[in-house]
Amino acid sequence: MAGLFERLRIIFNAKADKALDKWEDPRETLDYSYQRQLELLQKVRRGVADVATSRKRVELQANQLDSEMKKLALSAQRALEVNREDLAREALTRKSGLQGQLDDLMQQHAQLQGEEEKLVRASTRLQAKVDAFRTRKETIKATYSAAEAQTRINEAFTGISEEMGDVGLAIQRAEDKTAQMQARAGAIDELLASGALDDPTNTYKDDITRELDSLASSSQVENELAALKASLGALPSGSAPAAAPQLPAGAQAPVDATVTEVETNGGASPAPGSQG
Repeated sequence: MAGLFERLRIIFNAKADKALDKWEDPRETLDYSYQRQLELLQKVRRGVADVATSRKRVELQANQLDSEMKKLALSAQRALEVNREDLAREALTRKSGLQGQLDDLMQQHAQLQGEEEKLVRASTRLQAKVDAFRTRKETIKATYSAAEAQTRINEAFTGISEEMGDVGLAIQRAEDKTAQMQARAGAIDELLASGALDDPTNTYKDDITRELDSLASSSQVENELAALKASLGALPSGSAPAAAPQLPAGAQAPVDATVTEVETNGGASPAPGSQG
């Protein structure tokens, strides 16, 4: 069971580390580290200020004690002047007690001053370290941003990015559908041409049908042109052909017997005196 739980712990840690690595942004991590260093530097500066405040308070107390000691010494001198040795002894005794307190304060002042100097040196070193980290942080962030932009550009060019991959898939699907529709249209054309499928609208004509229709249309034009030439040749010279009567729309002009005969004989004029 211990081995099983150990394997589960390892697997969970590996999965968690992989997920965190995926979501981690080095720029955010650097900014967070820089913020923590600024907070530490601020604490050190507050410590320097607190120690300096304590040192200054000790200095004020020491100055007060020194002033009181001077007053007691002056009082002892005046007491001796008026032959009050007892008062002079009392003043000097108090002055001696204040001297002990002053010595203790001076010792505390020296310790506080040493601690203050240490904190000032530490604050200076930490400030230099924070400034260097800030410069390096900005350099790393700029390099990372440039590398990220270059990676996205390269992925866009190669088509392996998610956005370009979706576009490529859409294009591929469109090409596949287009090819499928073209193949279906070609298959239907082949089936219509082969007669396997019927065209209910009679609009589809294969190549042979279209060629035959074109030949029939050309032959009709040639026949009408030959008939027109024959009718013009039968008119007397110098006389203009009579104007064709206006026919209503959709009416068909009567076919001249001469033209019909010309068309029957292949365009040759009938011999004089011969009948049909």
